[in-house]
This record gives sequence, C-alpha cells and structure tokens, in this order.
Amino acid sequence: MSDKASQLVVVTGASSGIGLAMSKTLLEQGYQVLGIARDFEQTSIDHKNFSCTSLDMSDIDKLPAAIAEIVAGINLPVKALINNAGVGKMGNLEQLSIKDIRLVMDTNFISHVIVTKSFLPLLKKQGHGDIVFTGSEAALKGSRQGSIYCASKFAVRGFAQALREECGKSGVRVTVINPGAVRTPFFDELHFEPGSEQENAIEPEDIAKMLITVIEARPGTVFDEITLSPLNHVWQRKR
Repeated sequence: MSDKASQLVVVTGASSGIGLAMSKTLLEQGYQVLGIARDFEQTSIDHKNFSCTSLDMSDIDKLPAAIAEIVAGINLPVKALINNAGVGKMGNLEQLSIKDIRLVMDTNFISHVIVTKSFLPLLKKQGHGDIVFTGSEAALKGSRQGSIYCASKFAVRGFAQALREECGKSGVRVTVINPGAVRTPFFDELHFEPGSEQENAIEPEDIAKMLITVIEARPGTVFDEITLSPLNHVWQRKR
C-alpha cells in the first residue's frame, strides 16, 4: 500500500473551497483523485491523476444510482472517501423556506449517508480505508441564524460517531474534521463573512494538510474528531 499513485481518494464537493484544496494537496502527494461536484467548469485542476464526475449531491432521488455506478467503475484500491460537499443557508428559522431547509439537510447530511452507504461494502471488503467528513464548529454549538445549518452538521457528527463504532473491526477508520471560519466561496451568497485579518479565518489548505495527516496515520490509529479554529473569531457584515 506504499504506492500512492495506485490508490484512489474520492472527494465530494471537489470543485471549490475546501474540496478543491483537498484535491490539489492529494494530487501533490501523489494520489489518484476522483472529484465529485455539481459543476467543474470553473475548476482549475489539470493533472493526469485527476478525474471528475459532475453530479448534483442535493438530488437525493437520483443520487443512489449515480453513486452506485461510480463505485462499480472503480478499479483501484480506495484509500479514502472524503464527504465534503456542503451548502449554507443562514437566517432566523421563520425566514428559511422549506426548500432551503431541504437543500441544506439533503446536501450536508443525507447525501453523505447515501455516498457512505454505497462505498462502505467496498471499503470493508478491502479491510482498510478512511471515511472523512468535513464537519464544522457549527456541529459543536448551536448559533443564532444557523439552526438548520447547525442541525445538518450535528447530524453528520452523530452519524460519524455511530459509524466509527460500526467500522473499527473491519479496518475502516472514520474521522470528522470540524473547521471554524474558512476563507472560501461558501460566504459568497451569505450576508456575513469572517473578519479581514489573517487570524480571523483559516485557509482551505490548512484543512487539506490535516487531511493528509489523518489518512496517512498508522493504520492502528484513528483521529476521531479534529477541530481547526481561527486564532480570533471575528465576523463582519458585508457592505
């Protein structure tokens, strides 16, 4: 298992932000990477070890068949599955539409359940592999105007904890990485963003580096949960 070029890492939400940084870092480390996201037209990855599939992770009805097709076409050992796709809709609960609520829960939680369920038999058959979830500090404490987003991340955290207990004897490791504020396009459509100082947000590359630490840890060791935070939490409204 020492030849990284013969090992595949699957990353959802790979077209921007944290997922894009993860994909680039994995490629730099020598892994094969399969990126899954809605749209790769604006994604700047040109690498012989990178392949991508355009797929709407929020389309829950079509997702199981689409992921099953992807799994059936894999002919390399899967080093890791990175459940990273996510979306944010913030506001007081009464301001959020049912469509918004479903979009957040389907993308941030249900899609991860479906993808994990599809990959798990393959990983268990291998007898090794990592399942990594991009959680959030919002999974640790509820916050104002984040009721549904926090709920989706709390759900991921509980799901991962239970899965960790189910998978240990099969050699499959489960980890949650909880970032605080990250400078990514995540905030493009929101009415607030991290403060402008360097210590007010972490960078996507910080999380990507932590991912490498997680998946390259000694097989008998698992990082259950990791939280990465800005040195100083500062939020500002957009002008």
